[in-house]
Parts: sequence; C-alpha cells; structure tokens
Amino acid sequence: MTHVIPAPMHRTRRRHTIVMALIFGILCGLVSQVQAARIKDIAHFEGVRDNQLLGYGLVVGLDGTGDNQQAEFTLQSTAAMLSRMGIRVDPKQLLLRNVAAVIVTSTLPGFAQAGSRIDTLVSSIGNARSLAGGTLLMTPLSGVTGETYAMAQGAVQVGGFGASGASGGIQKNHLNVGRIPAGAIVEREVEHRLVLNAAGTLKLQINTPDFSTARNITDAINRASGMLGGKGKIALLVNSGNVVMKVPEKMRKDTGRFISYVESIEIYPDAIARVVINSRTGTVVLGENVRISTVGVAHGGLTVRVEGSTQVSQPGALSGGSTVVTPISRITATEESGSIQIVEGGASLSELVQALNALGAKPRDLIDILQAIRKAGGLHAHVEVM
Repeated sequence: MTHVIPAPMHRTRRRHTIVMALIFGILCGLVSQVQAARIKDIAHFEGVRDNQLLGYGLVVGLDGTGDNQQAEFTLQSTAAMLSRMGIRVDPKQLLLRNVAAVIVTSTLPGFAQAGSRIDTLVSSIGNARSLAGGTLLMTPLSGVTGETYAMAQGAVQVGGFGASGASGGIQKNHLNVGRIPAGAIVEREVEHRLVLNAAGTLKLQINTPDFSTARNITDAINRASGMLGGKGKIALLVNSGNVVMKVPEKMRKDTGRFISYVESIEIYPDAIARVVINSRTGTVVLGENVRISTVGVAHGGLTVRVEGSTQVSQPGALSGGSTVVTPISRITATEESGSIQIVEGGASLSELVQALNALGAKPRDLIDILQAIRKAGGLHAHVEVM
C-alpha cells in the first residue's frame, strides 16, 4: 500500500501566498498599462462641494507701477481706508502710483474649518502696469450670499518681471495677476451635509457625465461590495452623471470611512472622441479615441510676397520739369509641393499623428487638415473650437 504523506501546512500557505503575490503583481501591471483613475479624481459625493469667494482690495508698496489719477476708484478706496484709521484726506489731493485696486478670488473647499488657509488670486482692475513687489491689505472674501467667509492678506507673487526706460523696455509673462499661496484665513465654515436618506443611500456625481464611465464605476463598486461590508450589489447606475449606492448596515455609523474606501477604488474612465482646436494659439489636442476613415491628404503651402520700392525720376537741367517719385511693387508667389499621404481607416492616435507629421504640417496647418478631413466625413470625433 502506498502512503501519501501530506505536505506541511506552512508550505501550502507559503505557496498560496506566492501565487497570490504573483497574481497581484500581474494585476498591478495591467492597471499601470491601462491608466486607471481613482473614483475620487473623477467624481464626488452629493453634498460635498467647493464654494467660490470674491473680494475687492488694495495692493500697496508698488514701485511706481500702480494706478494713476485716472483710476478714481483707487483714490476713493485709499481715502476710505485711511479714514477708518482716523486719517481724513481728500481723494483729489492724493497723488499715488504705488497703490493698485484689485479683485481677489479664491475657492473654499468643502468641510474647510475656521482657521484653515486657502490660496488666493489677485487681479488688477485699474491701469496699473505691474503688481510685482506689492502687498495685499486685509480684504474680506464673500460668497454668493454676501457673507464673509475668509480674510486675505499678504505679499503678492508675480511670475515674471518688467523693466522699462526712455527708449523702450522688456517684460516677461503677465504682471497684472499674482497669487498669494495660503494667503487667506477661513473665518466662517460652510455647512456641508452628506445626503444620506432614510434608506441609507449616497449619491455619487460624476464630474464629466458619461454612461460608460458610470457603468465602470457601478461595476467596480459592486465587485468590491464584500470588502465594503455589503452583501451582493450595493451600487445602481441612475444616469450618465449619477450612481446611487446603499451603505451597508455596519458602515452607516462610520460613513466617512465607507466614502474613503469607495474613493480609493480604481476604474477606467471613458469619454467621447474629441478634437480641441485653439486657432488663436495654434494648439491642437486629439483625444485617445479619435479615429478616422481611409482618406488621402495632400498639403502644400502657398506663399505670396509683395515687395515695395520707389523709383525717382529726375528731370534734365533747365527742362522746367519736376522730380517724380513712382512706387513700384513686385509680387511673387511660390507654392510648396505636397505629396498625397494615405491614412488608413481606423488609425489610432499615434498612427494619425505619424501620418500628419509625414506631411510636414505645422500646428496651424493641422487645424486646416483636420477640419478638411471632418468635412470629407473621415474624422469620427467631436471637434471643439476654443
């Protein structure tokens, strides 16, 4: 009789652990290749939202680059500020170039507590030349209801510089807009409530509504329902922008932890094929899902050059004539040769880019080429012109 000696228990567990580690490694590799996204990056729960804040203030300490006398509201604001400090002055007597009137904007995150700091953006509304080196004075930031929720103050940081002289100057970047990192302190909290109804459900709102993305979110949550303490399916697809989920009984007293688990789930977002064109800057952005039918494209540039010159006709001596200046224009036209490039149907984004690059097209030429392909019915994507 042959006796089968069972393997030790610790060896079986070790093999099981190795197998699970290999499977986990393979899955992680697949996730990294497909570029998954967390739910928290593409959606948010109903009741959790940001709030925009707005305020009017003064930036002082500028090196002669502030508003001039034509900006009367700056003079009035400066006089009003001084009067609150016990100094009375006639706005017409002020001669300032180191003060600028600005609009201050900020975003109050959800569940921000009193004492928290938020970033602010400072933008000139007068005729100031630069906000570099200035300091924003205490400015209340209000919400849509008119109540003050934060106070902003601090040194303005401008990402550029400028220098000018009698014969000209130089400037880098935009100098009339600056930022104050953590420049506002929250004074009032906005009441946020997670909408958890009697049935114990939460609604997840997708930032960019899409049925495919909503389906992927629903399936991913249902697959993880066991880890979330649920039994069976807990998520339901409502429409392209909303997914409703039922919070398990054991997690209803710890809703925050349940939300954190859901937000960390990775899914694969989807979107319609889109081509974004900015004709002002010559920028063209093609989405990953852009596809085209088989087309032939030939592109050549036509350059017309007009050169102007003058010819002076001088009369002979004692002829009694006058000098005549005759303008002369010379026009030349050159056309670049362009070969026909065949782009196969169903080409991927990389193949499409390679085919367009083979034509030697520049970014502004791509705008005309893509619009021509769309006009011919070969571009299967939504074209958005900025």
